[in-house]
Amino acid sequence: LTLYAHYGRAGDFRRLQELNADINGKVVLVRAGLLSFAEKVSNAASMNASAVLIYPDPVNYNIKEDTALFGHVHLGTGDPYTPGFPSFNHTQFPPAQSSGLPSIPAQTITIRQATEIMSKLGGRTSPDDWSDGMLRDTMYKLGDDGDVITVEVKNVLIQKKIHNVFGVIKGYMDKDRYMVIGAQRDAWGPGYARSTVGTSLLVELARTITDMIKNDGFKPKRSIIFASWSAGEFGSVGATEWLEGYLTSLNLKMFSYVSLDEVISGFDTFKAAASPLLYELLENTMKQFIYIYIFHRMEPMGLSHSAYPFLTFSGIPSLSFRFTSVTYPFGTIEDTDQNLERYTSYNTLKLAKTAGEVVGLVTLRLVHDHLLKLNVAKYTSVIRNYVSQIRSKVESRQTTGRLPSTVTMQWLLSAQGSYDRAASALVSAIRNSDLDDMEQCRIINNRIMRVEGSFLSPYVSPRESLFRHILLGSGSHTLAALVHHLEAIKGGLESADIDQFKNQFALATWTIQGCANALAGEVWDMDNEI
Repeated sequence: LTLYAHYGRAGDFRRLQELNADINGKVVLVRAGLLSFAEKVSNAASMNASAVLIYPDPVNYNIKEDTALFGHVHLGTGDPYTPGFPSFNHTQFPPAQSSGLPSIPAQTITIRQATEIMSKLGGRTSPDDWSDGMLRDTMYKLGDDGDVITVEVKNVLIQKKIHNVFGVIKGYMDKDRYMVIGAQRDAWGPGYARSTVGTSLLVELARTITDMIKNDGFKPKRSIIFASWSAGEFGSVGATEWLEGYLTSLNLKMFSYVSLDEVISGFDTFKAAASPLLYELLENTMKQFIYIYIFHRMEPMGLSHSAYPFLTFSGIPSLSFRFTSVTYPFGTIEDTDQNLERYTSYNTLKLAKTAGEVVGLVTLRLVHDHLLKLNVAKYTSVIRNYVSQIRSKVESRQTTGRLPSTVTMQWLLSAQGSYDRAASALVSAIRNSDLDDMEQCRIINNRIMRVEGSFLSPYVSPRESLFRHILLGSGSHTLAALVHHLEAIKGGLESADIDQFKNQFALATWTIQGCANALAGEVWDMDNEI
């Protein structure tokens, strides 16, 4: 039995429930786009669907009718059979399946195949905002019990050896502190925009900075690592395994990651996803290039960004950016140099040069300035926004009697205040510091480097919750999950659990307080009420 579920978002499945559509045991047909394949399949599995078919609708994708999409459905990154630990040197452990692997089969299909299936669906017409697709001669119906389809996936699991490749320029002062610039080296199909452009930029940046050292006397205070990652198409496998291999030490030494993946796929829009710590540096850098774009904005960093595990798994301030226009055919055989030229209006080389200059300027500021250009005050508004949402919903649930009065906002508000004060104190210390005092600068930089890693919840296992960042990650430990849990409590849903909410609430509160403590300085400078 088949059911059309728009983009396969959680909200789309709730909409189907409101329309009294039975999702249980159905093969779900969803459009590609807006969220990752893995998130679509996970949403469908949570509603007890039996399988998922993912197709590119012409309203989103300007590709040929028989062009296939490639992607993965692992709700995570890295080797799914070594979750939370590295698969280095043929790791001598029995395979342990990641909790992010789907429990139902999934398969991408072409526009032609989707048209054939959709044209045969019966049942009621889908909501108006679901019927804006462009499949030929198709009514976009939801499907009924007479629509039968069989999904059989015959993938074969094999083992492959992969190789990450690194180059290093050592700093002359703090060589044990480093940033990483990375790009994936592999691609499904030609992969011109997916990997060729990024890899070319990586090599050119390494050459240019090396020439600056040899010929111009440039001396970076901190080290730079250039990383070429393997198996990026399967969920940043090479990068994640490296992160897992050095989990306990990386966020103490690595102060930033810049991704060059998918950096060019259009020409008139600049989009960036980053840790709030890097917002100010990026904004100041982009002011030098403002004449180039029509539009530029920040976007949330999600699972589809290759920098995501660096930020949310390892707690390293990370940046990913791209020049883009309409949806580019990543993950298809149409990702060619000719098509990229067409999508960039024949400005590929000019945009590549600009992208290289952006990364170069960001890199120079991060490795050369006495103090790291990471603004800890930028997280203040992120925390405040979440606390405001939680406070409003807690008070509302207590008014309606769905949440006991013993749940108090006092300690979460206190943790928020502690972070505000610690960030303000550090900004003041920086303003009054002697930049010629290298020891003082190193102490301040150490405090700055603790921040991102301190937002990783120490109360969840990396095996079960890979993305442990409580503000930007995913899972029950995040502040976003607290907001969603309060919504479930409001609706009296089966997933609502008051005792579980209390525990999540307490652990999230202490994670924020712990970050504030790490930022504030040494333990003898603090006096916390127990």
